[in-house]
Amino acid sequence: MKHFFNRRETIVTEALDGLLRTIGSGDLARLDGYPEIKVVLRADWDKTKVSVVSGGGAGHEPSHAGFVGKGMLTAAVSGEIFASPSVEAVLAAIRAVTGPAGCLLIVKNYTGDRLNFGLAAEKARAEGFRVEMVIVADDIALPDITQPRGVAGTLFVHKIAGHLSETGHDLADIAVAARGAAKDIVSLGMSLSSCSIPGQPHEDRFGENDGELGLGIHGEPGVERIALQSVDRLVAIMADRLAAGLDPKASYALLINNLGSVPPLEMSVVANAVLASPLAKTVKLTIGPGPLMTALNMNGFSLSLIRLDAAREAALLAPVGPHAWMPAKLVAAPAIVPMAKAARQSTAHKASHDAGARRLIITVCERLISLEATLNGLDAKAGDGDTGSTVATGARSIVERLDALPLANPGATLGAIGDTLSASMGGSSGVLLSIFFTAAAQALDGGASVAKALLAGLERMTFYGGAKIGDRTMVDALEPALKALDANGLEEAAAAARRGAEATAAMEKARAGRSAYVGAKLQGVVDPGAHAVAEVFAAAATLLVSA
Repeated sequence: MKHFFNRRETIVTEALDGLLRTIGSGDLARLDGYPEIKVVLRADWDKTKVSVVSGGGAGHEPSHAGFVGKGMLTAAVSGEIFASPSVEAVLAAIRAVTGPAGCLLIVKNYTGDRLNFGLAAEKARAEGFRVEMVIVADDIALPDITQPRGVAGTLFVHKIAGHLSETGHDLADIAVAARGAAKDIVSLGMSLSSCSIPGQPHEDRFGENDGELGLGIHGEPGVERIALQSVDRLVAIMADRLAAGLDPKASYALLINNLGSVPPLEMSVVANAVLASPLAKTVKLTIGPGPLMTALNMNGFSLSLIRLDAAREAALLAPVGPHAWMPAKLVAAPAIVPMAKAARQSTAHKASHDAGARRLIITVCERLISLEATLNGLDAKAGDGDTGSTVATGARSIVERLDALPLANPGATLGAIGDTLSASMGGSSGVLLSIFFTAAAQALDGGASVAKALLAGLERMTFYGGAKIGDRTMVDALEPALKALDANGLEEAAAAARRGAEATAAMEKARAGRSAYVGAKLQGVVDPGAHAVAEVFAAAATLLVSA
């Protein structure tokens, strides 16, 4: 398909500057971190109120930068098209707009967003900022999935949290209200085409006379193929699915969202069909129809509903100033402000020596490096075949930096390993392990034992990553190993890790991580991450025995 753009590498930064040039002088600005740091923020923010920060991949415009302004978001962090922004970009936004009142992060329930925003939250807390995070998972397309996607219903949370911030509420109250709102939202999408990404070849998977119900905002396949028919009938199907999650005695606000390329004429027909359907009996407020959270040029729409109470109704009705709701303004050059420095730099730890710690790290890293081909082979049956290479890259980076580690300080060593893995390992694995080691370091510095600190790291990692025992991930080996380590010591931990890893071979399907999106039957194949964990504990136990 054809697109208007210059270069794929600059499309997001050019689009953000186009927004800033047309928004009007003095309203918005951006941080000076292009191209890696893409943050749009309120130019008039004085940090005396709770900042509300959201974001995600580009391609969903006007989300997220278009909703920065009075009464909604304080800042928006953008990644490349359909790619989560980096930890560094999210952290830069937090530093730029957060004062003593604190910051609320609003995150859509995608693994990349959860991990990158989550690690940024942990790092910000370590710098002294008060940060809360709410995860929105409003998509009902896949009713049996344990982690529903976050889609257009997220905008309700932006609006409610932004209103509460603007009217002076504290962080705890805003976080409670935002989490409560997120739980009371249902959304469902429908499209007649997938979307095409500028600069990439595109082949539409749709037939001439069909569409999909429940497809995602990145073009992910829908829950079912559906025949092209009248809008009234299509809306009736969606209304039936949505009504199952509603209280017929309650009142709701309805958001009618254009996913990208539905003409305004047709969107008005959709709105008319929805408001003529049985669903309308519960609808008190409507937002749209319009392009609010798009999927590039997807020819589809979505419906989102939130249960109303007096406070939510007041928040949704309150006037706001973001670009998505404003009339045209005079053209103005984008305002640029320097990125804020860290409010409190973490204490720098000098390199130090500890023979036992050095021997343990080398033993574990060498074992992981030796397993590169084995882990890649396991992952090829469940994913894209790169787990071994990713793990080996992280292990090599730690060995290369071994002489610079503060080995005599266990907490500082764990923190340094977390920073190293965040920078050197690709995909979600590096962020997950960085969260694990970063949180464990903080717990160890707080007086916890090594086993308790590692369990604290596991708790943070599973919170942001979303995996649990039985989901066929490294957690199946790591959790029982750490619990055994705390109760019975290293040899029992190694045995527990091995049992946990072997148990994944009996699991037919993964329920978290990248393997969760693979349709192939995985029974008989050990999860590569769990296998790596078991090998780590085995190597450590062997070293203990030999010592």
